Amino acid sequence: MYPFVGVPANPMVPLFAEVRRVAANIPAPGEQGDYTLAQFQQDFPEFFSRTVDTCSGEGNYKPLLPESIMQMMIDSANASVIPSRWGQDWRLAAGLFTAHLCALRMQTYADGSTPAATAGNAANTGTVKTATLGDTSLSYDNAATNAGTEKWGAWNLTKYGTQLATMARMIGIAGMYAI
Repeated sequence: MYPFVGVPANPMVPLFAEVRRVAANIPAPGEQGDYTLAQFQQDFPEFFSRTVDTCSGEGNYKPLLPESIMQMMIDSANASVIPSRWGQDWRLAAGLFTAHLCALRMQTYADGSTPAATAGNAANTGTVKTATLGDTSLSYDNAATNAGTEKWGAWNLTKYGTQLATMARMIGIAGMYAI
């Protein structure tokens, strides 16, 4: 019974609540991914430098960002990229999510950087549209590269984010996408 006297409970309410939860992309309690730093290294080696020990000849991979920062990005991907929504594409989506955040961080990261350099590195730029040398002129345009993902904001700032946004759009339209 509803709290209103004499009004019977609708048996469809629990079913509607579940449909609304799925449609709103709300994960089941406790659902999250399990993407790891080792998987990220395997999937996106460009974020690691390889050093070879001259004595043993063995190779080591060192993250280009502090490992704790990369782990925070991975944790964010695990909480945000829900496996049940992405199915077989989940690992790629989690990797692209992580790579996007790491690439954005690398745009501002520099060991021993000065405050001015950090602030300069943090400035947003787009794709160069026009450039002039005499009296210096430069303009940016992202319209062509962002077509179809205009409303994805900062995800358009890296190629990883654009790939993720494109995949998300395809998953969101399910069987309606034809190649």
